[in-house]
Amino acid sequence: MSFRPAEPEVDTLVVGAGLSGLLIARQLRAAGRTVQVLEKSRGPGGRLATKRVGEAVFDSGAQFLTAKDPRFVALTEAWHRAGCLTAWPEGPAHRWIGRPTMNTLGRALAAGAAMVPEAKVLAARREPDGWVVEVENQPARRARTLVLTAPAPQSLALLAAGGVDLPPDLAAQLASLQYHPCLALLLTLAGPSAVPAGGLAFAGDGPVRWIADNTRKGVAPGVPAAITVHLGRAFSVAHYHEPEALLLSRVQPEIAGLLGSAVVHTALHRWKFSEPAACHHAPCVWQPELRLGLAGDAFGGPKVEGAAVSAFALADQMLAVP
Repeated sequence: MSFRPAEPEVDTLVVGAGLSGLLIARQLRAAGRTVQVLEKSRGPGGRLATKRVGEAVFDSGAQFLTAKDPRFVALTEAWHRAGCLTAWPEGPAHRWIGRPTMNTLGRALAAGAAMVPEAKVLAARREPDGWVVEVENQPARRARTLVLTAPAPQSLALLAAGGVDLPPDLAAQLASLQYHPCLALLLTLAGPSAVPAGGLAFAGDGPVRWIADNTRKGVAPGVPAAITVHLGRAFSVAHYHEPEALLLSRVQPEIAGLLGSAVVHTALHRWKFSEPAACHHAPCVWQPELRLGLAGDAFGGPKVEGAAVSAFALADQMLAVP
């Protein structure tokens, strides 16, 4: 592991290129602020995620979004006009999906966002003139303002690694924000599935929580069926480290009638921080004396729209401060 000298300062560093981070960056840039977004993965979008396995393509994270907040409604309408968003075929009218995939939305927001991919942040340190962020095998970055949009446990770990002490009440509030994991089985079938076109959510918290056919969604037209199976909260906790073959054997009796065809390939994505178990009392955190903000679905609500609502709230508070 090595570190190189810090790059020239920008006004704001955003850690995390999920929906919240990208929306905050867009709002700040529109107001004339200089922004850089650091993302540990190869691409943007966070849980607006798409994964290719052979010829099959899967929406592996969020399966759809809904919109009620006026600003998020306006954003979804703009995405729809641009061809990035469409109604789920034959599904409920209020469910919107990315076109051709959910990750299209992340890529659209990342355009012009000065995003640095594969930038794993190791620590965030407060200095008298701003923030220094250490990045694995890359130059450290400096900025007047820092925004953290990773899940709360990860954000707190970055601050702790940099020796940053938050006000005790706030530190306790943030430490209480816990997340449910989710195991996502990605199944390629030999023939068409029997999954309803609008997908299927299972009641309660049994082994299976959600099942969707990406081919019928229009995500994976090149294969007979590409199935995303989100496993339940309690089941995901109990079996988090098991391999995909064992997981499939555990849940296949429950979903066999919906598969309709033989499984020819199985892959797995582990979402350690899939959704917040409970949300903060405010849609974001802004500490003007530290020039530090935190946002995400643990603040705005446990859905795609919640991440957007949190981003709008934090950008508003930041832009009220010179």
